[in-house]
Amino acid sequence: MAAWNADTLARTAGVGAVTIVFGSSFCVSGANGDIDANRPHGYFFRDTRLVSEWDLSVNGLPVEPLSSMTPQPYRATFVGRAGHAPGRADSPLVVQRERRVGTGLREDITLRNFSRDALDCTIQLSFDADFADIFEVKEGRVQHKGEHTSIHQADRLVVESVRDGEARGFVVHAPDATFGPDRLSYQVTVPAHGSWMQTIQVVPTIDHVEVESSFPIDQPLKESEPARRFLAWHSHVPVASLEDDSIEDVIDRSQKDIGALRIFDPQHPDRAVVAAGAPWFMALFGRDSLLTSLMALPVDPSLALGTLQTLAGLQGDTVDRLTEEQPGRILHEVRLGSDAGLALGGGNVYYGTADATPLFVDLLGELSRWGLSPEALTDLLPHADRALDWARDYGDRDGDGFIEYQRMNDHGLINQGWKDSWDGINFADGTLAEPPIALCEIQGYLYRAYLSRALLAKQLENGDSAAKWTKKAAELKAEFNKRFWLPDRGYFAIALDKDKRPVDSCASNMGHCLWSGIVDDDKAASVAEHLMSPQMFTGWGVRTLASNMGAYNPASYHNGSVWPHDNALIAAGLMRYGFVEEARRIAFGLFEAADFFGDRLPELFCGFDRSEYTEPVTYPNSCSPQAWAAATPLYLIRTLLRFDPNVPTHEVWLAPALPEDFGDLQVDNLPLAGARLTIDVVNEKTSVSGLPENMTLHREPRPVHAEIVHLSR
Repeated sequence: MAAWNADTLARTAGVGAVTIVFGSSFCVSGANGDIDANRPHGYFFRDTRLVSEWDLSVNGLPVEPLSSMTPQPYRATFVGRAGHAPGRADSPLVVQRERRVGTGLREDITLRNFSRDALDCTIQLSFDADFADIFEVKEGRVQHKGEHTSIHQADRLVVESVRDGEARGFVVHAPDATFGPDRLSYQVTVPAHGSWMQTIQVVPTIDHVEVESSFPIDQPLKESEPARRFLAWHSHVPVASLEDDSIEDVIDRSQKDIGALRIFDPQHPDRAVVAAGAPWFMALFGRDSLLTSLMALPVDPSLALGTLQTLAGLQGDTVDRLTEEQPGRILHEVRLGSDAGLALGGGNVYYGTADATPLFVDLLGELSRWGLSPEALTDLLPHADRALDWARDYGDRDGDGFIEYQRMNDHGLINQGWKDSWDGINFADGTLAEPPIALCEIQGYLYRAYLSRALLAKQLENGDSAAKWTKKAAELKAEFNKRFWLPDRGYFAIALDKDKRPVDSCASNMGHCLWSGIVDDDKAASVAEHLMSPQMFTGWGVRTLASNMGAYNPASYHNGSVWPHDNALIAAGLMRYGFVEEARRIAFGLFEAADFFGDRLPELFCGFDRSEYTEPVTYPNSCSPQAWAAATPLYLIRTLLRFDPNVPTHEVWLAPALPEDFGDLQVDNLPLAGARLTIDVVNEKTSVSGLPENMTLHREPRPVHAEIVHLSR
């Protein structure tokens, strides 16, 4: 089974598992810091598990976990105590493991002795390596492949494997340790009321050469690359201040996570994109990166630019049935594992998604509203046109104006929208829809793409082109409302199947249609009513599938769970059509849910009703941190502020609609067209400072069809 068709096969990392991440490197361990090869644990570098076992013992006993915390996304602190000592009620030895991940793994181990006596201790760290591909680990099908060697050299141990002619490995640096082939140890005496500390490092190797470590021992930790990059990111992002500290904490965590999930193309180190999520999706994903960077525009518009530039460089050129590449198509994902190239895009690029291509065009239009430079627009516009050519020539398989998908081989994704599990698209009775499938939300994305292209044409003073794309948007909208609307149900079909029959399940996808603006005004109220019905709204968020549908399962991946990013788009769509209270309910429910997840919204959680369980129920294999879940609180705040800039027309709309429980709000350092704004909402009065002089501020919501009004002038 191919990696890109295995999204729901992940094994659980166990209760209390801790994930830390920096770029595309990450580490997953148990609550005490140990790494268990029988679980999806490990230190992963470029989609390969280098370290599969990492177990600390003191005097032959494992460390009992007391607490774990992640003060930064790339750093974890594990606090435990040594195993029970004979003759003592409690162990006097407290063990602290300070772990940092990046290009390499650094662990600072400290033993603190709270006894009145000095204690002799044997500290042992056992480790192993399987060099498994990330999806072998995820799916529990790891096999030791290739030749493994272990060579002791002074204060270090070199472990390497050759696979498909390529040598990968790592070096364990442990000063003054006694080494065995799969372990290292120290014999120490910890003074009474004293401590002992040692630093151990794991540094990856490629073709027998050590990669430069993120944490050189001779360099202060505050000068390490992760620390410097984290500080630089955090110093320039907006600062939100609210009366509700818990909401403020969620926003702060979200911004930190997005910063930690950034990855950089080695060929273009100035371009940052956001990896989809830890642990299994630490790679560039077209749809995820596009939507995340769009949702994160109020934090850092450069993420959107880097995403567009990187995806443009990998845009499809030819027809390839194996990878589903087609001319103009935007990729689904890039992988850097042991079966792939070592540079971004160097191998394992898979294109099987139907929504990334129109989203590419939409993001370009949205970024222009925030002040895209003319040079960048000139470079990217041909790629947008190639994307729209794909929509016409390949996405629209039968010429009816809609984008449909059907995989080109027997191992690609069966479903190629955001609900890409094999059973994600079904009828009300639970029967699976058969491809080619035209998803409702993708038509909305295409509608936005047409309007974005018209906006760009208008910006370039090409009136004929603007009229052409505006007309295509209007025609698509009219046909969509005719073909997808279910008048007897009062909502939109999730899709049209191979026979162009409406797939009649009540699903969250139609909320994306509100977000896109493709919904006719006379249908919006009914859509909103269904989304907020007891069958859809749990109290924490909107389910992916209504509870009265045949395929409903609150503990499934896509058929009844709650996805934060899905809800962020739904809330924005409701707000767009004037359903303010409904949007507020979703936003408040998600912020309250985040409080139960340690201020960090996960990829998804189960769709049980709030009246049934007083806390949101965890979905066991949910990624955390995850990119578009991290961007969700940021987009919710933008939605509640009703903040909509349009730099090309020198306009900004701002009409806050915050829930009363939020209290006052201040946002400092908000980027817009090279300026930095401060927005204050105090006692329901709003003030803005830092706005460029040529911008007109509208203290009202942006009209639903502002784009068409502007483009028709």
